[in-house]
Amino acid sequence: MRLQCEVEVLSRLLPSCGLRGRGRAARALLSLGRPPGAAGAGVYLMVCTARDRGGARYKVQQNVERLFTRFVEEGKATVRLREPAVDLCLSKANVTNLKTFLSAVRLAHQGNDTGVLPLSPLVPAKNSDVEKPKTKMIITSRRDYPLTKSFPFSLEHLQTSYCKLARVDARVLCLRKLRKLDLSHNHIKQLPATLGDLVCLQELDLHDNHLEAFSGALCSSGLQKSLQFLDLSQNQIQALPIEFCQLRALVRLRLDDNALLRLPCRIGQLSRLRFLSAARNKLPFLPSDFRKLSLENLDLFGNPFEQPNPLVPNIQLKIPSTLLECAARATVNHGIPYGCHLLPSHLCKDLEVAKTCRCGSACLSSFIQITVTMNLHHVSHTVVLVDNMGGTEAPVLCYFCSLGCYSQFLDRHLQSSG
Repeated sequence: MRLQCEVEVLSRLLPSCGLRGRGRAARALLSLGRPPGAAGAGVYLMVCTARDRGGARYKVQQNVERLFTRFVEEGKATVRLREPAVDLCLSKANVTNLKTFLSAVRLAHQGNDTGVLPLSPLVPAKNSDVEKPKTKMIITSRRDYPLTKSFPFSLEHLQTSYCKLARVDARVLCLRKLRKLDLSHNHIKQLPATLGDLVCLQELDLHDNHLEAFSGALCSSGLQKSLQFLDLSQNQIQALPIEFCQLRALVRLRLDDNALLRLPCRIGQLSRLRFLSAARNKLPFLPSDFRKLSLENLDLFGNPFEQPNPLVPNIQLKIPSTLLECAARATVNHGIPYGCHLLPSHLCKDLEVAKTCRCGSACLSSFIQITVTMNLHHVSHTVVLVDNMGGTEAPVLCYFCSLGCYSQFLDRHLQSSG
């Protein structure tokens, strides 16, 4: 019977002032058994640590004064021994294994038939048994990249930068405890959909690679709930998928130095986003949903924003409206539930990106589009200047569902500018 956990050995021989001789918690392997070659010997509890792989042995039979199991459901327990007068404080143990181990200790103490006990040979522990699980690994050169060895499954932070990687290593996709993954400064062109299986991943750095897209499958994966930081800067991305705005946990997003022609039309759904940087792209304007953001820091410097002109509309009205347009507007305006089990998938996608008129009504493919000026301080506390002239304004799309709505806007606009 063996148990891996952390152990702190406390001496009870210093009772003055209520103090006890404190040890120090260490990663340990506990074994319950007999010494090798001593079939008739009693049962011992051996504690092996990295400093003492040979282990300290404690007699168990009629030597356990008490077992403290109040916090066993948290992986904690204490074994109080009579001789020597010490407390073995166990923590960070697997709850099921800990319960089984304590039951075996209790039976061994009572002197029950040791033939039915799951005893183990008391032999020195291996390094892997007592070393603290590795949670962080940083590799910054191709020479140091492991080609044959596996990555420790305990990793929570992995950085493999400047390793000339052309793809994401399949071994990395097995590290289900990863919280931070840094693959920056490589040659990665495509991301596997299975990257979304890393459901604990909070930070993903893909800075300076050769990516041309960020797939919708990743946006619809477990990353929706976990991913808080995403760096896609210095790649070759021209557009982000419609599903990108399903990454609702995002707090920081970096998109600098790509070839973005537009931002996701539903970017306002990223309600937790606080830091957005999309400098030096090819954005001519911002989506209408951009108004819904509530940022702390925004950087859109170096984009070729077009000059807004509300008097030159892009008219896509279809008169009379098609049956599809009428049905789509009614579905969105009245909040009628829909899904792929009721409608073809392409219609569901169209409804998800339906435009919204200033009057609050929806429009699908029949609308009037203009660009208007928006002061970026309306959506962000801190704004990096958008150009060398010191500007903090940018053009944003604006939609109208009818000529009447556009006329009302135009009247107000001309009155305010006149």
